Amino acid sequence: MRATIKNYLEAERARREEEGRDGGFSLIELIIVVVILGILVAIAIPIIGNLQHTALVNATAAAAANGATSVASAIANDETLPVAADLNNDEFTFEIVGDDLDTLCVTATSVDDAAVEASSGPGCD
Repeated sequence: MRATIKNYLEAERARREEEGRDGGFSLIELIIVVVILGILVAIAIPIIGNLQHTALVNATAAAAANGATSVASAIANDETLPVAADLNNDEFTFEIVGDDLDTLCVTATSVDDAAVEASSGPGCD
């Protein structure tokens, strides 16, 4: 098929040179460009969607780790433990389990439609 398209394009160029009209693109050349762009878009859309999901999973894991660090710091300093509502924000909700460093487990859940969940802490086995 590639040879057929190549032969057609060469014949089209030769015909244009004979007629003296050498400007512009032929319809077949424009169709080929549109098809190639369509294929590239069809490949790119799922890749971009997967990147967004991976970013959400990583952000949720980071939020859980930050929450666990905050709670562990409060435990180590003999401060009152923060309740999950103190850690909640517009993007994540948190659940705290355990009251010492050995049983601490902080779970973060993303608020958006994907509802990704990640846990951090020694008690999360």
